Amino acid sequence: MVKLVEEASGDGELLLKSRVLGSVRYRIKVFQGLLGNGMPNPAERTVEGSVDGTDLAGLVGINLTLQLQDSRKIGITISDESGTIHTRPACTTGCSCC
Repeated sequence: MVKLVEEASGDGELLLKSRVLGSVRYRIKVFQGLLGNGMPNPAERTVEGSVDGTDLAGLVGINLTLQLQDSRKIGITISDESGTIHTRPACTTGCSCC
C-alpha cells in the first residue's frame, strides 16, 4: 500500500552538487509505501512533481538537488523539458556515491 504523506509548493533552488543553478517554483507530492503492519517502508518513498524556472532543457536526466522553501533538500532528476521531476532511488547498497 502507498499513502500520500505530503504535498508542498513554493519557491526553491536547483543545485548541482553545491552549486546553485537557479531559482524555481516547485510542486511536489510525497508518497510513502507501507509494510503489512502499517509501518513506513523507507525503501518505498517517492516524490512526484514539477519545477518551473531556469532553462530546464539542459538539465534533463542530471542528478540534481531541489532545495525547498523550508531549507529541506531532495535529490531529484528532471524527466523532461516541461519540468516533470522524480526522486533518485534510495541507495540500498551502503555506498556513499550519492
